[in-house]
Amino acid sequence: MRRFLPVGPVLLGALAALVAAPALTAGCVGRTELEVIPRDAGSDAPVDAAPEAGPPPIKTATTVDLLLVVDDSPNTENFQSLLAATVPYLVGRFAQPACVNGLGNVVATTATVSAPCPDGQREFQPVNDVHLGVVTSSLGGHGADSCSPASPFWNVTQNDAAHLLTRGPAGTVVPTYGSLGFLAWDPSQKDVPPGESDLGALGADLADLITGAGAQGCGFEATLESMYRFLVDPEPYLTLPVIAGLATPTDTDTTVLQQRADFLRPTSALEVLIITDEDDCSTIDSNENYLSLQALDPSNPSQAFHLPPPRAECAQNPADPCCASCGQATPAGCPTDPSCAVLLDETTDPINLRCFDQKRRFGIDFLYPVQRYIDGLTELQVARRDGTLVPNPLYTGNRSPELVMVTGIVGVPWQDVAKAPKSLATGYQPADEIDWGLIVDDPAKGTLPSDPLMIKSVTPRTGVNPPTGLALAPPGSALLANAINGHERAIAEGDDLQYACVYARPTPVTCTANPCNCVGPDLQDNPVCQAMDGTYGTTEFYARALPSTRILHVLQGLGTRATVASVCAEITADATTPTYAYKPAVDAMLRTLRPRLQ
Repeated sequence: MRRFLPVGPVLLGALAALVAAPALTAGCVGRTELEVIPRDAGSDAPVDAAPEAGPPPIKTATTVDLLLVVDDSPNTENFQSLLAATVPYLVGRFAQPACVNGLGNVVATTATVSAPCPDGQREFQPVNDVHLGVVTSSLGGHGADSCSPASPFWNVTQNDAAHLLTRGPAGTVVPTYGSLGFLAWDPSQKDVPPGESDLGALGADLADLITGAGAQGCGFEATLESMYRFLVDPEPYLTLPVIAGLATPTDTDTTVLQQRADFLRPTSALEVLIITDEDDCSTIDSNENYLSLQALDPSNPSQAFHLPPPRAECAQNPADPCCASCGQATPAGCPTDPSCAVLLDETTDPINLRCFDQKRRFGIDFLYPVQRYIDGLTELQVARRDGTLVPNPLYTGNRSPELVMVTGIVGVPWQDVAKAPKSLATGYQPADEIDWGLIVDDPAKGTLPSDPLMIKSVTPRTGVNPPTGLALAPPGSALLANAINGHERAIAEGDDLQYACVYARPTPVTCTANPCNCVGPDLQDNPVCQAMDGTYGTTEFYARALPSTRILHVLQGLGTRATVASVCAEITADATTPTYAYKPAVDAMLRTLRPRLQ
């Protein structure tokens, strides 16, 4: 959740003053009923046709399609620049694979790929056919005024529609292969037309695409849905108008379908690299779910819109059958709730936290279930808008699910997922060695992550980071009193979350206006704004990350096809170091990819 600019006075009215639509009927006193109905794409959905038997799935490949999903919301320029700085190492590893030991760790490089490894063995043969594309996390407001032309803060980069990015830094346009929107590594010049044979030019163009994503995108990051829409969605909508109060997916975005067909080869190994410093906020694109992102009262745009409060049961147990929104009808068998008379306001419903803990705070989950993305990357069939199951575009060419992999460079302390918690020198843990209970909650058991740094909270947390034994430091502590996240914060306006980790900016940045972490009342207790002498000011010395729980749940669901790395880089100053920027993440990604390359 990015910090948004103010939108006006607090709305103290009811939903009845907001929207008049057939779907809204009488509910709690003084308001109308809010019905939010996710589309069900479950196993009972009708099937167009049974898949025919064919040859065994393809499990190894000689070509690679690499899709980067880049968070482009405000304050993301630091990790974008670090990823761009890692690009020469990334593309270089495809062209000139390293020497690795039996554990898969890099032990040597050679001047030429034909030279024998002084130690270990070559990780794989050079990959001479790679497609590289970039999409961003910005999908607009899903029907809401936020991140849409209805917002006074609108800009076109707030909805990239999961189209392949061609913009570069400072408004430039990056030339792409055949003007198709992606880059093509083709040193043998076998493609028609030929692709790029100059590794330096390839790296420069990819770095420009990454930094060209910019940091002016939508603050409600639809990271997972952007990935899904580009790769999987059989019927991506073209527009999402609100008709009679309901967001209604309309028509089909043929640009996405064509770009997908051009980019994705049916027998390639697909690697998705997600980079973000926050969690996913993929809002369901139908019905009234868009209201979770609504900023202004549609009937009076000078006033802010707030969601109806939740029933009292939600505070104790969001899974309680009586937990619902006060804007909905009282659930059967549940008593009338007098607490519904207390409206949410800017203190209890800041727009910056609309994607946080929704069922407890609002009585409704407005986000797509993470299983949608696990299934989309795994199952041979996926659902259209009407629920009909059709062949998954990822697997129409007999590609095995083993050839679809995802790397997440996300909000998690690297100490939690590294092989050694004191240094990344030995790399990241493979997915099947990660202690997932350390970094994600278990909704079925009602348990929180055992690392308190991965608990999403507005209020300060306590406890110890298990891998390192480092205790969380309270607000007001000295600089980096906790080496992982600095220290906890007293968030004066209650509109942000505590940090999972912080990491040094290569070059400190002085804030002049919002959006920026060192502007406003919170800077006086914000570890990213703390100078060496312990004082606070408007200069950001560090960047931060929040727990990326939803994305981590998807990675957990992919098993050994996932790679987990931290966006909080260990080293950000010395590019010659093996652990500089996201080199360890590249090493871990290629270790997962390696056995799938012929």
